[in-house]
Amino acid sequence: MSVRTVIERGPKGKRSVAFSLDWPGWNRGAKSAEVALETLESYRERYRPIADLAGMAREFDAAGPLEVVEDRIGTGSTDFWGISFSPSSTEHGPLGDAEFDRRITLLRACWAFFDGVAARVSPEMRKGPRGGGRDRNRIIRHTIRTESEDFAKQVGLRIPEEAALTPDGLRQHRETYVAAMRAYNAGEVEKRMRSWTLPFLIRHSAFHTLDHAWEMEDKDLSAQDGA
Repeated sequence: MSVRTVIERGPKGKRSVAFSLDWPGWNRGAKSAEVALETLESYRERYRPIADLAGMAREFDAAGPLEVVEDRIGTGSTDFWGISFSPSSTEHGPLGDAEFDRRITLLRACWAFFDGVAARVSPEMRKGPRGGGRDRNRIIRHTIRTESEDFAKQVGLRIPEEAALTPDGLRQHRETYVAAMRAYNAGEVEKRMRSWTLPFLIRHSAFHTLDHAWEMEDKDLSAQDGA
């Protein structure tokens, strides 16, 4: 089967994003839709460890070419950040139990991959324009705090500031976050999201986690230090 892919263009045409609907986190942005698609394809092998951690390597390996099933205009954030910041037309309504579990399994795999990268890369990162020269620990703090103190609010979950930054706190956050998303999907959360949807929240959480894991890999100085 082909990989269902969405193109999201910024309203002013400054940047575009291409992302997979069925593999949360497989998402790349560029200055044009064509380059975004090329970049997404180039990250196929880079995403494979996520599918492997999720126990879905065989399914991922059997996936065919990218197939654009929707070409849409995103929000101003698409132009500014080069990321998808709104749900596509198919990312609405509650998810079936099997589909919810599949997406959560892949999100957990993204978390596991991020933790593994964070444990092995150098404390100092290669300098560059992205992230303002943040070191490893600042990238980790940003990634965890954004998810736990910002994204999680979408499903009614609020935790004390920096509460997820300890190992125990992070484990607890992830479990309560999944539980909150499950409750939201079941209609048990009274306050509903306005511009986001649950499928988008899962995809965006996976993307943010993976994007910063790949950033750490790209800026890792371990090989250089070892040499």
